[in-house]
Amino acid sequence: MENNCRLLPHQDQRSKPLSTSTASGLRSAKSSSPPNVNRIAQYESAPLLSKSRRRPGGPAFDVIKNSGVETGSGSQLLDLPNEILIHALANLSPSDLTSISMASRRLHDLVTTQHAWRAAFSRYFPGPESLTLSLANEDYEADHVMLVASRRDFTRLTALASWRSEYILRTRLLRSLARGKPAQFAIQPPATRSAQSHTASPMMLYNSQLFTTINHIHASFGTGLNKRLPSFIHGADDVGMASVSDPSTGKVQNWGLADPAALHQFSDRFIGEAPYGLGSAQLVGIPNPMDVSTPHGMVCGEGLPGGNVYFRFTEEMRGRFLAVSSGMRALQLGIPKVIPTKESHCCVWIAKTTAIPSMTDGMIGIMSGSSLGVLSSYSLGSLSARDQRHTRGELTARWVICPGVPIITIAVDEDYSYNRLGQNRIWVTILNALGEVYYLTKFPKRHADFAASRRSDVTEWEQCAWQSGRSVYWRLIEPTRRQARPDPYNELPVDGSYTPRSSWTGMCLSKEQIAAETHEIESFLGKKPADFQAVCFGWDMRRKLEVDFANDDGNHTGETIVVVNTGLNEGTSGSLTRFTRIRPVQDSPAGNLSTLPLLSDDIQDKTPRASLFGGPVIEKSALHPKSPGAEELSYSRGSQDGAKDVFSSDQVSIEEEWRMSDLTFGGLKGVQITASCLDQSTFAIATAQEDPFLAFSGASSASSPSLTPMSADDGALKSQDVPGQRARLLAIGTSLGTIMIFNVRASISSKASLSTHIEPLRIIHTDSPAISCLGLSSLYLVSGGTDGLVQAWDPLASSTTPVRTLHSRFSSRARRRLAQAAASPQGVGINLFAAGAIALDPDPTALRGLVSLGTHLLYWHFSSSAADAYRSHKRRLRRSERMSNGGGGERYAPTPRAGGVKRFIASEQWELQVEEHREKKETARMAGRFGTDLLGESATEDDMLAYAALLSQEAFETDQERRRSVTPESAPKAESSTLLSASGDTSSARRSSVPDNGDHYDADLEEAIKQSLALSGAGDMGEEHVGIPIKYAKSKRRSPKNSPRPFDYDPAKGMAGGSGSREKDELEFALQISLAEEQSRRDVSKEWPSVGQLPSNQEGKGKGRAREE
Repeated sequence: MENNCRLLPHQDQRSKPLSTSTASGLRSAKSSSPPNVNRIAQYESAPLLSKSRRRPGGPAFDVIKNSGVETGSGSQLLDLPNEILIHALANLSPSDLTSISMASRRLHDLVTTQHAWRAAFSRYFPGPESLTLSLANEDYEADHVMLVASRRDFTRLTALASWRSEYILRTRLLRSLARGKPAQFAIQPPATRSAQSHTASPMMLYNSQLFTTINHIHASFGTGLNKRLPSFIHGADDVGMASVSDPSTGKVQNWGLADPAALHQFSDRFIGEAPYGLGSAQLVGIPNPMDVSTPHGMVCGEGLPGGNVYFRFTEEMRGRFLAVSSGMRALQLGIPKVIPTKESHCCVWIAKTTAIPSMTDGMIGIMSGSSLGVLSSYSLGSLSARDQRHTRGELTARWVICPGVPIITIAVDEDYSYNRLGQNRIWVTILNALGEVYYLTKFPKRHADFAASRRSDVTEWEQCAWQSGRSVYWRLIEPTRRQARPDPYNELPVDGSYTPRSSWTGMCLSKEQIAAETHEIESFLGKKPADFQAVCFGWDMRRKLEVDFANDDGNHTGETIVVVNTGLNEGTSGSLTRFTRIRPVQDSPAGNLSTLPLLSDDIQDKTPRASLFGGPVIEKSALHPKSPGAEELSYSRGSQDGAKDVFSSDQVSIEEEWRMSDLTFGGLKGVQITASCLDQSTFAIATAQEDPFLAFSGASSASSPSLTPMSADDGALKSQDVPGQRARLLAIGTSLGTIMIFNVRASISSKASLSTHIEPLRIIHTDSPAISCLGLSSLYLVSGGTDGLVQAWDPLASSTTPVRTLHSRFSSRARRRLAQAAASPQGVGINLFAAGAIALDPDPTALRGLVSLGTHLLYWHFSSSAADAYRSHKRRLRRSERMSNGGGGERYAPTPRAGGVKRFIASEQWELQVEEHREKKETARMAGRFGTDLLGESATEDDMLAYAALLSQEAFETDQERRRSVTPESAPKAESSTLLSASGDTSSARRSSVPDNGDHYDADLEEAIKQSLALSGAGDMGEEHVGIPIKYAKSKRRSPKNSPRPFDYDPAKGMAGGSGSREKDELEFALQISLAEEQSRRDVSKEWPSVGQLPSNQEGKGKGRAREE
């Protein structure tokens, strides 16, 4: 580029001046830049091509001739202003943007600031600008060009994120999602190492063993360092069944499949009646509601008059029906008569975590809302040692909130904590058929007068539940109050906007007032849906409720409730209305805005108490009485723990207000909402006090240990300083296959009388005919259609096409059948091709989730190894691992995030365990063989040698003593033993003839042996060979199973016979010789006299001897 040319932006693309923090970070770059006075003047007086046209993706700057600059030295890139340099650097990739910081000091100063990475993030992720680009024409005037807004609303991916980390991680994770490489599984124990040879697959499709479409899924993925293989529970409300599956093996457990309980449907029992209180509006009936929980099981209600609530715990193979209204009545106690045959169960809820059951001492684990406006709570049993002794499925509390109007939705904060309780934050909300929203900030308490002796009576249980419910008061959001139809002639008996409801014990009403109130409630319980539709607007039982319990306005409020009007009924249209809770503080110092309120009414101490952080003694003042519409709360400086807060004497009067906002549809008309979901990621459900980015000095497990607590002089961080402004996204799907994404934490109106409008952040048009379910995380959005199409999208619009298609549409034949069924009067009914429910991992960096397709389940788990390191690296071929055949796994070297280093560590640990086991086995063998462990493990080799010498000496002395104790009668036997072998070993024969100590012989037997040996020696000297058959006598050391064996004695082989006799016992050898001599004596000539003949009755074999005996 020549020196007489310069870059100028278009007229509508003048960059905004940098903020103060950015300008301070770029002060070091001012020395290298020329003065800006002339440049600004030239910029303002430069001719602009107003009639020039350009494409939306064209260049943002034009090169024009600059005649005011002298030529000669050549153009320098560093001569450009910082704004232009940052805009140019924003077009680089993350790796190039990191590398260019080493080019010069000025570029280093630019790249190391957050503004450069924020500009690059805004360029890569257009966000709301994608709406303008998609609707704009290719040829349009430059005056209508809209700049890409620098602000992006999203939920960050990591705890202590920056614009640089968000840009790099988000791009790499989206690339990993599109790539679809299978994730590395954790190493298994050595016993199951042989099962790892299978090829890893990123997706698995398996059958759920249920009969109808699965439309409820809950998963447990684990949090923090407790990451594990997920477990899923999925249920089908059409038949009231649920099952549990393991996605790693694709197998379904037996839990829930053998339960014989069958629930009735409204359409089967009341044929021809319109559901949802429409048609003749004489009764209320809906499809059976259902809710599932991985740790606690499932609960299902019957949506027909006279229905029941069925509950099955995860540890039980059979469920139980929960208690319903018995029809009891006690007006002075505030108990109205509820007829069970007219009551339908319209919504149920079961706890997904242990937060609410543990904080209520086991009172609340299951909730059910009926068509008569009655809300009941049940216990899950004793889940911990400190819980009260509630039985499983016990009725614990009951309220009449909106008599006669069905309760259609229950939303509970699953992450509720004692800090939130100390801030009086909402923990439960309900929605009825007229659009009214009620909420609670306190927990009910068990009635104290309930004795254990009366627990066998069912009516006593129900009475205790009614009285326990009166310990808290349900508040109504006033902007949602029912709208009465106009009655100019006062023909209606009561105002349509009025409704009675149960009072609470804090109102201190008399028994007559309570009885009158209960009688009025009974009159409303007898009304039918047609009566309410005649006096009120807005009857719709298909509404939905989405609640953001974690939104924070800085005053420990800010909960956001979004009422979704689906528009599925005739004559209605879809709409979204947001209600935000705030506390406008009146006449309060600025320092008291960031403090905590009182925990509850009964936590009040009037005694002075010193501050935990030093200072003067603080007096606590008494609480003012509270009214149902306002709260009197006290604030003070204190710790972040609400249970240990210290309160000042300054009382601040705070009245709650609800600000209303409308969420628009970007110009779309006639919208019918079929699905909705909120972002359930880890950092989306955390309040400002729990956010590690804003409160890293607190007790947060996600905080970095290198950070230090903020001092009083440091500036407090705000939500605007967090990348993404702590936004939380809401996605809705329509009947036309369109998806719209909103930020439910957008700015609110400054006055309660004004209503703001919130535009969608992105509009996505899918190929599905209708959206049946949605799943949203901080990284990506998963949409499921009625035709089975499941796709993953980027909410920040980095790509206008889906990032990945997880499941393609079913065949054209199936889609044609769906279109025909939709056009029929009966409707589609049960659609086995549609995607029913989606569950995503709350950790956005873990790319795994589950979607139901009819009766089947599709599980995916992609590798996120591309986000391990910020710098790029080449893909290397993988070497074969230890103890493996090298046949399975990935083709490339695994990274630490994918488990490569962990697998090597686990393999080394396994080898060490094998080596340790082998050494232990060898040590045990040596100890048993040589007794090396007799002296203990601390014995040295010298000690063992000394001990062995001592044993040897003791053995030698024992042997010498035994030799000296031999009797003299054994000498002739030793001499006679030499006659057995002419050349035999004399010492061997003598050693064999010596009896052991303690062996005593009969005197007659010894004498006979000596005479027999003497005679045998005299007769055998002249013969070369004499065959002597020898029979073995029975002895203690020989088994009786052995039969007698013949033995031929050969004098030439006397040496061998003598050598073999060494191993025999002396007694046995003597008996054998005696028997051989007896046999020889019978064969000798009768002329020899018999001397010392042994008495013997044996003739023939042993059988004859046995007969003689």
